Amino acid sequence: MVTVVGVRFKKAGKIYYFSPGELAIKKDNNVIVETARGVEFGECVIAPKQIDESEIVSPLKSVIRAATEEDIRKHTENKDKEKEAFDICLEKIKQHNLRMKLIDVEYTFDNNKVIFYFTADGRVDFRELVKDLAAIFRTRIELRQIGVRDEAKMIGGLGPCGRTLCCSTFLGDFAPVSIKMAKEQNLSLNPTKISGICGRLMCCLNYEQETYEKIRKELPKVDSLVQTSYGRGIVVSNSVVKESVKVKIKIPDGEEIIQEIPIEEVELVSGGFEGSISEDEIKIDVEAQGAEDVDIIKQLFKED
Repeated sequence: MVTVVGVRFKKAGKIYYFSPGELAIKKDNNVIVETARGVEFGECVIAPKQIDESEIVSPLKSVIRAATEEDIRKHTENKDKEKEAFDICLEKIKQHNLRMKLIDVEYTFDNNKVIFYFTADGRVDFRELVKDLAAIFRTRIELRQIGVRDEAKMIGGLGPCGRTLCCSTFLGDFAPVSIKMAKEQNLSLNPTKISGICGRLMCCLNYEQETYEKIRKELPKVDSLVQTSYGRGIVVSNSVVKESVKVKIKIPDGEEIIQEIPIEEVELVSGGFEGSISEDEIKIDVEAQGAEDVDIIKQLFKED
């Protein structure tokens, strides 16, 4: 077992493990750490704890020190310099008539590098831009192209639900999200209903997917024959959310009734369970959309 602390460098950023050594680091302390790109300023978001060595991406780097007042002042100055650098770079992009959108600027703590994050539809020849920026800032310059999801994470905003974006609030990483998840949750494939402001599938589709998969494995399909406490009957509809099925049952006097029954009180006689949606089912549903929607749905499959 190894003692580590969890450090985050940006709000809602990924958490990295570092060795605290003999330092008395506490949660919410600002720290100076050694990273692959140099010395950085971060916040301890996970107090010292022991984890198995298999959970560590080696080599495990160390916390250099708890941040001093001078370190905090320098970090604040860097943030001010980033705003200035953003405006300068924006002006240079216009001068060079480059088809790129500047999203954010980041100074490394030691000022050895300035990183400019941007989006673009294709490749951009920014060699002259880099030369101009290097002459102005007198340090190493990196231009890093990012995807639309990272853009939304950096800028922030409000999602279709009216809440601040998950990615800019608490999601450290982007988990894979698929059209299959939307189908298994009985959501319409209307692009406006299942995509976020980034134009990709909403990350929240992944939150309850495990629960949906579990319930679908126990949910009889429509037209299945089932045994219930009321007798045998045919499933006419089912609900993952309610974890129930509606069953058409013929009672002794010959009349047919429809009864909603929890799935734990139903036994499958013949037919099958909903289980996992097949790729063919997804393809059929996608192709059933209008031509314009099909193109948009295909865009949703893209990963950045």
